[in-house]
Amino acid sequence: MLKSIDIQYLKHFLQFTSKYKSYTRIGLMMMPISIACNLAFPWLIIQVIDQHLSPKQFEGLPVIIFAMILVLVINYIADAFYSYYLRKTGNLSIFDMRMALVARILKFPRSYFDNTATGITLSRLTSDLETIGESFVLGILGLVKDSLNTIAILGLMFFINWQLTLVVILVFPPVLLLTRFVRNRLRALYLMTRSTLAKGTGYLQECLLGVKTVQLYAAQTEVEEKYHGFTEQFKQAQLKVNAYDAALFSIITGITSITIGLLIWYGSNEVLQGFVTLGVLIAFINTLEKIFVPIRDFSSQIASIQRSFAAFEHIEELFSQALEEDNRVLISSEELKTKLIDFQSLEFKEVRFRYKADGPYVLNGISFKLKQGEKLALVGTTGSGKSTIIRLLTKSYLDYEGSILLNGIELSAIPKQSISHLFSLMQQDVYLFDQDVQFNIALDKPLSLEQVQEAAKYVYAHEFIQSLPNQYQHQLKSGSSQLSAGQTQLISFARAVAKGSPLLMLDEATSSVDSVTEELIQNALSRLFKDKTVIAIAHRLSTIRHSDLILVMDKGRVSEQGKHAQLLALGGVYAGLLQEHKLEEAEQ
Repeated sequence: MLKSIDIQYLKHFLQFTSKYKSYTRIGLMMMPISIACNLAFPWLIIQVIDQHLSPKQFEGLPVIIFAMILVLVINYIADAFYSYYLRKTGNLSIFDMRMALVARILKFPRSYFDNTATGITLSRLTSDLETIGESFVLGILGLVKDSLNTIAILGLMFFINWQLTLVVILVFPPVLLLTRFVRNRLRALYLMTRSTLAKGTGYLQECLLGVKTVQLYAAQTEVEEKYHGFTEQFKQAQLKVNAYDAALFSIITGITSITIGLLIWYGSNEVLQGFVTLGVLIAFINTLEKIFVPIRDFSSQIASIQRSFAAFEHIEELFSQALEEDNRVLISSEELKTKLIDFQSLEFKEVRFRYKADGPYVLNGISFKLKQGEKLALVGTTGSGKSTIIRLLTKSYLDYEGSILLNGIELSAIPKQSISHLFSLMQQDVYLFDQDVQFNIALDKPLSLEQVQEAAKYVYAHEFIQSLPNQYQHQLKSGSSQLSAGQTQLISFARAVAKGSPLLMLDEATSSVDSVTEELIQNALSRLFKDKTVIAIAHRLSTIRHSDLILVMDKGRVSEQGKHAQLLALGGVYAGLLQEHKLEEAEQ
């Protein structure tokens, strides 16, 4: 029996199959044809033996034999169409489910990725969906068809001879009890294997991404031992699954053989006494294969279906994961259309924020104003809350306290998609795709090569790109050392410029760039964005000397604010940071 949660999984899956009703109908139309053929064949066997061979009446025998061949051919064709069209429905539905999950995952809140290893999510999209495609679709196909065939054949057998049919039915109660017992244990074991596999995949992915660090610190042994723990758990659970599966298969095969022996013994006695014809007995024995092979295969089908339901459980976790803007009152995009065409102003009013409900506040009472064309600099030690301000502004994290007004509108009421065109973020850690330089700058936007080159020229990246073997068509590799850290940063700057957003945010983006290149970038940004806004976080204070407003952050609060000269005259925290910066430059 299916659990209520299993029925919910089925209903959810059937929503994806609704697009392919025509394929499903064709497949299902083949089922009654196949069942009719399975019923016709034993009836024809009885006719051949009792009406022709036993009384030696050969007239009309070729017609019946031809009918038997025709029934077999039609049966094979019907089975082929049934399997093809329903498998096609299943595979297309799995494809749609995968695409729906990817689209959904891209809208997950940042907190999900903070708390969930990337490999686990990847395992759900690959291994678990593959399991559903292979185990569920094929298992259900076999189970449904075999169950209906078995019921129909039992009905025919009961109609022909109910005494012999009772002998066959005697085997059903122990088989059903046994499969129910094994089913519950298989479900728990499959959940364990899927979960362990996902954790192991996630850990392995992290190790491969950080393989340079692993090798540098000679941590291969520790990594191998930890991964061995995951694979050992998976192996032990899989061995138990195999043991239950093999035991169930063997017991059902044994019960099947005993039942066939009982039927032959009892049926032979009935034939000798004249209660049953020889044709009926042979038809029964021939038909037993159509009953007991499905019963025997029922164990493996149950195992496949349980494996898929365990995968469904993990997939459902992704479907039930709340999206970043679920259950929030948002202003419609139409209403905001004219209000967010360009950046006009930004205001923080006593903003407080913490990453976890029971965690400490990383921002505590932050207030400032920023207008179009101004430059804001955020300065402070690591962990002071600088990057958190940018994360709130880009809506990477929500649920802040206080008020953040963008163009006079509360940020929490604006859909994320309505503000993405306003911001370009340059970060210290730059991700380069396994594509050419042009793609990494344009990011698949409809920009011509000339537009991409123009963006590169503004940030002084054009010269070094021209020196690459294939210039803007040169293939880059993520994680490789083809480019220096400074060159990689220049690619990210060109990417931000090419986007054309009115507000640029630098999250310690110039920390990997030498001072000469940093000055060139600063000049380029000043020249290009005379009327636009820049928010800069930088280790190098030379980046933000000419800002209109500098906020000095300390433990989530603004300890000092003003322009460079004003803060320097105060002789406080900012002046101390500037002195440290000068000493570092002198040492270098």
